[in-house]
Amino acid sequence: MNMTAVPIRAGVPESVRAALEAAVPGRLSAASAVREHHSRGEGMPDAGLPDLVAFPATTEEVAALVRICDGAAIPMVPWGTGTSLEGQVAALSGGLSIDLSGMVQVLAVSQASLDCRVEAGITRVALNEHLRSTGLFFPLDPGADASIGGMAATRASGTNAVGYGTMREAVLGLTVVTPQGKIIHTGSRARKSAAGYDLTRLYVGSEGTLGIITEVALRLYGLPEAIVCATCQFDDLEGAASAASLALQTNLRPARMELLDDVQMAACITYSKLTDLAPKPTLFLEFHGTEAAAREQASLLAEIAAECGGSGFREAETPEARTRLWKARHDCYHAVMALAPGKRNMGTDACVPIEHLADIIAETKRDIEKTGLVAPIVGHVGDGNFHLGILFDPADADETERAEALAFRTSRRAIAAGGTCSGEHGIGLHKIVHMETEHGPALDVMRAIKATLDPKGLMNPGKMLPPD
Repeated sequence: MNMTAVPIRAGVPESVRAALEAAVPGRLSAASAVREHHSRGEGMPDAGLPDLVAFPATTEEVAALVRICDGAAIPMVPWGTGTSLEGQVAALSGGLSIDLSGMVQVLAVSQASLDCRVEAGITRVALNEHLRSTGLFFPLDPGADASIGGMAATRASGTNAVGYGTMREAVLGLTVVTPQGKIIHTGSRARKSAAGYDLTRLYVGSEGTLGIITEVALRLYGLPEAIVCATCQFDDLEGAASAASLALQTNLRPARMELLDDVQMAACITYSKLTDLAPKPTLFLEFHGTEAAAREQASLLAEIAAECGGSGFREAETPEARTRLWKARHDCYHAVMALAPGKRNMGTDACVPIEHLADIIAETKRDIEKTGLVAPIVGHVGDGNFHLGILFDPADADETERAEALAFRTSRRAIAAGGTCSGEHGIGLHKIVHMETEHGPALDVMRAIKATLDPKGLMNPGKMLPPD
């Protein structure tokens, strides 16, 4: 990728610019459009312009860039595909945005051990396309076609998390460039280890604040023999949430269990043409396994749903029908935005213990109604994770304040129930305000880790940890 030379901003000395250019010849840019593209992710429009954007092709090039920045005290922000939702990629202090999107190689695949090693820039869709002929797949699907490195950095998950876990469980090991430009390898291909500190788990979820992930070793899974996908509708949200909780408490093992409230369903019916469904709280369900086992699990869940007031339990009969349902689920964000063109979506991401899920969702629904805002509820309720899409007009100060207060209360409600302010989006900028409440004195340990590994504070500054 050759970049046209553009005069540099004052934030990076010309001598440092020349050294960075030499590290990635023809792949360093100060162009306004490139910098603007790398100033924000998805979600709320927080922006922080980097002074420069580099496009390394190898781990060694990343390390060379980092060593230069470390020596000149230049802030660094890793970049994957820009799909993060909590402001993780905004260059708050300027500096260098390190774009890994060109590092897309599948380095190794083992069908016998069900694992692979990939470069951080490859997306989950591209990885599964590569694996298509092997009979294996990578199950995590956070909705956006995120990069594997970005998913590891934010500890992402998605609709399959209830059946396959999150990136915490999926990652076997990492290649990381430290803030000083040293290349280290964490973990191994073994499925368990008792050897030393678990550095892999330290970096998974670190959001680029401790180093830059350049390679990821992943668990893979065999494609299921059979997939049974179904929907079930309820007259009220409490019944749908109770059915989800009861199903898990009775040891059913769905691969996916998604809840859409009446407002979200109405939006999806219009946007995704789900005209065979009513605008009522709905569970989207999927079971993997042998034909007999998957159907037995689906039948048992249908019985539980009926006990909780569910009706119209309907299986998707064809792969096309199944794809249509899950595409509609993944298009929830766009369906919500279509409800009020011109407004913005303040997304939340809370996760609570299963025993409290129904009560917390019901309380949150009542809270939404009191605000007068449009804020559909949708979530991966199979693991207690739910989201609000709070629509608001940023030009309306009162509406903005109500939206922010609703998002704040949702996070604090989850924490008070023994849960977390973020099940999968991460902290970034927007959730920093909750870190002290959620972690208490443990936050000082996090600060100590950050200070030890990144003493100059150059790695994605201003993210995750509130000022001491």
